Amino acid sequence: MNLQSIPLEYYLSLSAIMFTIGTVGVLTRRNAIIIFMCIEMMLNAVNLTLVSFSAFMGDSAGQMFVFFVMAVAAAEAAVGLAIVLALFRVKQTVYVDEINIMKW
Repeated sequence: MNLQSIPLEYYLSLSAIMFTIGTVGVLTRRNAIIIFMCIEMMLNAVNLTLVSFSAFMGDSAGQMFVFFVMAVAAAEAAVGLAIVLALFRVKQTVYVDEINIMKW
């Protein structure tokens, strides 16, 4: 089954649902690792939108943007997990509401 046999609206609807789930997860969860996973889900929703429009328009520019977004996501995962690991060593928790490094 190729991309043209499924309407563009289905891909955009799936992308919107994924982005909404990721946004709700970022806003409601307390665990930093789950928040990072929700951010990754939001970035993947953007990737799905870019690839869908790229295939629909017949232009490969959207697929090139996906590589940039994937590089940003990899950097975010590496830096974010390093920060979470450093905070866990100091505070012994990964819950963001319990971490306040500005407090004495």
